[in-house]
Amino acid sequence: MTTTATRQRPAALILTPAAERRIADLMAKAPAGAVGVKLSTPRRGCSGLAYSVDYVTEAKPFDEKIETPGGTFFVDGGSVLYLIGSTMDWQEDDFTAGFVFQNPNAKGSCGCGESFTV
Repeated sequence: MTTTATRQRPAALILTPAAERRIADLMAKAPAGAVGVKLSTPRRGCSGLAYSVDYVTEAKPFDEKIETPGGTFFVDGGSVLYLIGSTMDWQEDDFTAGFVFQNPNAKGSCGCGESFTV
């Protein structure tokens, strides 16, 4: 009898505690019908791809699902390839607030940090 051990697949994206708290804040004031928050990488910006975080009302079959203490976070199935090994953080200071990404797959980014290339 052969037993195969199942190895848990690593998450496509690592969320910092600050990012998880922000997701919880977003889900606390989410519009009716929202099932989570989703990260995708649409084509836009001067470098080619951008990070986009939006509410979603349904999970797509190929989306990566990450359960956080404050709600479900999805990574777009078509974006996972560009994000593997990345860390997503939430940072605030006196002048700005937003998600910040450390992406080992990015080969470059635009000057304003809005978009990246792989």
